[in-house]
Amino acid sequence: MSVTGTKSSAGVEASHRFLPLLVLLFIGSGCAALIYEVVWFQLLELVIGSSAVSVGVLLGTFMGGMCFGSLLAPRLISKKHHPLKLYAFIEVGIGIIGLLILFAMPLVGGVYTSWAGEGLTSMLLRGIVAAICLLPPTFLMGATLPVISRWVKTSPEGVSWLGFFYGGNIGGAVVGSLLAGFYLMRVYDVNTTTYVAVLLNLVVAGLALLIAKATPFTEEPESQSGSVVATDPGAWAVYVTIGLSGFTALAAEVIWTRLLSLLFGGTVYTFALILAVFLFGLGIGSSLGSALGRNMKSPRAALGWCQMLLCATMVWAAYSLLQSMPYWPVDVTLATDPWHKVQLDIVRCLWAVLPGAILWGASFPLALASVAAKGQDAGRLVGGVYAANTFGAILGSLGASTVYAFGLGSQHSLQVLIAVSAISGLLMLALPKDDESSSAKSNLNFGITVLCLAVAGGLLVKAVPALPGHFVAYGRFMPTRGANAKVLYMAEGITAAVAVTEMPDGTRNYHNAGKVQASSDPADMRLQRMLGHLTTLLPKTNTDFLVIAFGAGATAGAVSVEPKLVSETIVEIEPLVPKVVGKWFGPHNFEVAQNPKAHIRIDDGRHFLQTTKMKFDGITSDPLDPWVKGAAALYTKEFFQLEKDHLKPGGVVTQFVQFYESNSDAVKSEIATFFEVFPYGAIFANTVRGAGYDVVLVGMAEPIKIDIDQIQAKLDSPEYSVMAQSLKEIGLYTAVDLLATFAGRPTDLEGWLKGAIITNDKDMRLQYLAGMSLNLYQANDIYQDMVRYGVYMPRDMFTGSEASLQALDRAINQGTSR
Repeated sequence: MSVTGTKSSAGVEASHRFLPLLVLLFIGSGCAALIYEVVWFQLLELVIGSSAVSVGVLLGTFMGGMCFGSLLAPRLISKKHHPLKLYAFIEVGIGIIGLLILFAMPLVGGVYTSWAGEGLTSMLLRGIVAAICLLPPTFLMGATLPVISRWVKTSPEGVSWLGFFYGGNIGGAVVGSLLAGFYLMRVYDVNTTTYVAVLLNLVVAGLALLIAKATPFTEEPESQSGSVVATDPGAWAVYVTIGLSGFTALAAEVIWTRLLSLLFGGTVYTFALILAVFLFGLGIGSSLGSALGRNMKSPRAALGWCQMLLCATMVWAAYSLLQSMPYWPVDVTLATDPWHKVQLDIVRCLWAVLPGAILWGASFPLALASVAAKGQDAGRLVGGVYAANTFGAILGSLGASTVYAFGLGSQHSLQVLIAVSAISGLLMLALPKDDESSSAKSNLNFGITVLCLAVAGGLLVKAVPALPGHFVAYGRFMPTRGANAKVLYMAEGITAAVAVTEMPDGTRNYHNAGKVQASSDPADMRLQRMLGHLTTLLPKTNTDFLVIAFGAGATAGAVSVEPKLVSETIVEIEPLVPKVVGKWFGPHNFEVAQNPKAHIRIDDGRHFLQTTKMKFDGITSDPLDPWVKGAAALYTKEFFQLEKDHLKPGGVVTQFVQFYESNSDAVKSEIATFFEVFPYGAIFANTVRGAGYDVVLVGMAEPIKIDIDQIQAKLDSPEYSVMAQSLKEIGLYTAVDLLATFAGRPTDLEGWLKGAIITNDKDMRLQYLAGMSLNLYQANDIYQDMVRYGVYMPRDMFTGSEASLQALDRAINQGTSR
């Protein structure tokens, strides 16, 4: 034997000995990658917005970079380099870029907001920003598996190890999802979370270099490696199948996530949990597929059967999510410990998602085994299959995020995915096997099999149930609420599923995120109209106003009846809400959607303020619950400063804060953060028969001065008769009644707010605080704790005649309006 052959054999033995360690490296690499994904998406959504277009751009860019990396890296990087050294340098590169993104984001945000426009220009610029930030690191992430794959041979055993590497990477992603979602981002901020990911990159790189030092790498000679390997004529079908598998996997995950967020509540914890369970299934499936594929005679047939079985698992998930779990007799309000809820959600998520995820995970190593040929470049093999799978995943995720659920609805979208999976399975099973005879009997048996599978697939498509309107309306509360509600309208939009219901007493409810967001109930109408009327009555001038979030339109409607109004800009992220939902509340919102002075903009409120140069006399914000993922972006110190910067002199900002479905820490954080920007602010309370419910925060750039008599004179004048009637309908008959809802100022609440967490863009802490208490109802306890020191009329804030001041003082002391 030659010396070269001896060294090569020694190298192979050494490499085999370290293969299990490579799985550990991929676990660390996958963990870091998922942490980066969480951080980068949060940072970039603050810059380019969280609308469906923005999220689609981010998702497409992230996965597109991985697709390009997996496809191009094996073609651009020479096989002469030691795979482990390349892998180590790639990990270091990812860490360096991760730090650059963290510190360069303010600069990127400044450039974007100074150039951002509307329409196609805005979309193009969002894509450029996302590409600049995400393509370099995701290209490197996509290159890791193809690069390291050159350390193994394309034998059945070697291909099996590639599947284990893929499974290890997914396993690390499971850890990263839970670590970032449940701990790092909850306790720390994006800086610390990024540092953890960078540290993981460096540790992985260091271990890879140590292993590389212990295992010399020698490129196979051309004659041995066979640079020209015959291409299997049926390989194209495998690439198509694994691409369609990626398509159905990511599209189903997006749709399942939307449905599960209705069932669990759309918190950051819910999204982290769903992602972790899905990845957990992929990891199990990848490991099983790798183990089975090693000795499997026909991996293509196994790949085909995986796709056919996926049809059944998607029907199972649809049945569980639409017809079974929403009706389970679970009262989510009984659990006061949030971790008990997490345990229940894990079980329900595993029940619906795990079977399909396992089969999708098994598809990747089976696809590798199906196209692997001895002597083939392992890097190109893995890169090609990974790229096909990722390309399909891009189409699936983007489509499900922006087209399928909105255009087809969940039911029809899932039916399409089942049909696609059946077609991909039949494509694999239709390929002739190497040892298959061409006899008439074999052809007949094959034809009968295909026909039976096609019929079965069709029956499975038909078995997908419709999305129940009550589930959209009440979500996790469906077993305990809304039994007597009549669903008047239900539709799935680009960003959310919305519904309108009517109770037997005639009360109408607007539902979003699986709960009532606005209604014609007296308590809700009082808050909604207080928001609108305080916004127009308090500023020095009252011609231009901004309303963030349309809801049922009651607040926007209250603003629209201001007689001196010139322009009202209403920003809503979901197109269906102002277009359709608002019509169901016409009598309660003064038909504001048809008001020629009202201009509706489909965007998220933060992105609109970042990109507009308009100034307003008043800005009122009533966004989704702070526990809803992403909503906290409208409660941060930076956002409140953004509102302040867009005020005209003497302008006012009003902010809704709920005390229900929350906890004391979350409420204190909201109020303290607002007062951090508006130190002269004030609180006006909306109570139900004296019990705490929610409040309106009022802020101005200068000390607030409210003239009681001036407001009363307005309400007494004929031109303000509509506004006066609007206030009377919610039990506020005079200016004193309205202002007697006063419940404190920052100086009054110093003791109560001591130690409150200030929510910043870099931590979005509120969504983690509030996410732990979405099923708690402690509104009155929080309110009573806030006012326990007593509420007194500040004479430096209210002005007017002595009679008016005394009347207001008595009303505030007695709490008649609160």
